[in-house]
Amino acid sequence: MKKKFRLEDLDCANCAAKMEDAIKKIDGVTDASVSFMTQKMMIEADDAVFDQVVDEAVKVIAKVEPDCKVVF
Repeated sequence: MKKKFRLEDLDCANCAAKMEDAIKKIDGVTDASVSFMTQKMMIEADDAVFDQVVDEAVKVIAKVEPDCKVVF
């Protein structure tokens, strides 16, 4: 499954890169991207664990940039 999410209050490209690297390391993720310019995140993961992957990605984002919110 592949899905895009909008990000609010993503403040810098460096933070986006850190988020992307961390999300790619989550078990079940086949691909991920976080774009500072478009304020969007794309996650591609196995259907069976997709909801768990998204939950983990939200936690990663909160650790890197606490003010950034994922819009579902």
